[in-house]
Amino acid sequence: MGDADLVQIVERAADDLGAYLHVPFCEAVCPYCDFAVVAGRDDEVSRYLKAVTAEINGSDAVGLVDAVFVGGGTPSRVSGLAGLVGALEERHGLAPDAEVTLEANPEDWTDGKAEELRTAGFTRVSFGAQSYDPMVLEYLGRRHSPNQIDAAVDSVRRTGFESVSIDLIFGSPVESDASWERTLGRALEASPDHVSTYALTVERGTELSRLVIGGAPAPDPDVQAGRYEIAQAILQDAGYRRYEVSNYARPGHECRYNLIAWAQGEYLAFGMGAHGHLDGVRFRNVRKLDAYLDAVERGVSPRAGQESIMTGDPGLGNALDEERVVLGLRRSSGVVLDDVATAFVASSAGIRLVEAGVITAREGRLVILKPLLTDEVCSSFLASRS
Repeated sequence: MGDADLVQIVERAADDLGAYLHVPFCEAVCPYCDFAVVAGRDDEVSRYLKAVTAEINGSDAVGLVDAVFVGGGTPSRVSGLAGLVGALEERHGLAPDAEVTLEANPEDWTDGKAEELRTAGFTRVSFGAQSYDPMVLEYLGRRHSPNQIDAAVDSVRRTGFESVSIDLIFGSPVESDASWERTLGRALEASPDHVSTYALTVERGTELSRLVIGGAPAPDPDVQAGRYEIAQAILQDAGYRRYEVSNYARPGHECRYNLIAWAQGEYLAFGMGAHGHLDGVRFRNVRKLDAYLDAVERGVSPRAGQESIMTGDPGLGNALDEERVVLGLRRSSGVVLDDVATAFVASSAGIRLVEAGVITAREGRLVILKPLLTDEVCSSFLASRS
């Protein structure tokens, strides 16, 4: 399978409908995490699940859902997820071949939980493994051991899920090239269908940010660039195909929900902090638990805001076109070389990037040849539009 196959997969995803369900509860907040999560609020789980169910029941039916992603937080810590998926299926319907993904942590995974979730209709599990190096796991504030990662993946396999994914984080100051290579080797021994590799970033307001401001070592971008290349070489040699900047999969195991988002498809969103896209409108729910619960229980929308990407300043072009190109450039298959993309290639910035071997136009598509520079290419594209 090559680029043409990936192009077909992306084109199909653009016509699919996704749904994101957010479950924010964690045992503790990891020092690098800036997601909408809460710790020490497990007494609100039942109330929260009722609120999300009510939000689902009050939504307008827009068609069968092709891909569901239950993220967080740590959804695997919570009982009652079958009710959320059931409410979504009753209100909107699920396609017969729907992908239903659950984010999970290895330390709270059991065979009993696997059986419960598989029976509830989940088809895919994504484990926040992050590393197989105990020192890196401690630095990242993770509570599982390398052996627990393997045990969790084995449990998913035995239970008959269709796909299992592992998330890894690279580039922390306590990691070396050798330890990163060992992590990748252990991950391959677990034989997941999908691997995501993310560079550690210091997000404002996190515990990691406070530590770095206080003098702790920050991740080195040059070191991270090298680790990215190590991962790409090892994973591709093992038969995993990179289909987005950070994501690798065995053919046929690409995450359908992610593909919908990157193809500028539509996706519903439920729960605190959830983001969605329908009818050319991006929307987001409030990020605070109490505010979300209060809104839903009072029968008002929990949305914190929305924006249309269908209209823009006619002199600057349609924001929808700009977003389409930016999202498309993240994919290894690139973006269709239409008038907007062609104008960028012909611009002074585009010409410099072509001459530097960063981007290329081939087979009617604009493709990034150096994925580490994706953010810089996207910034250059947006600047060329102003």
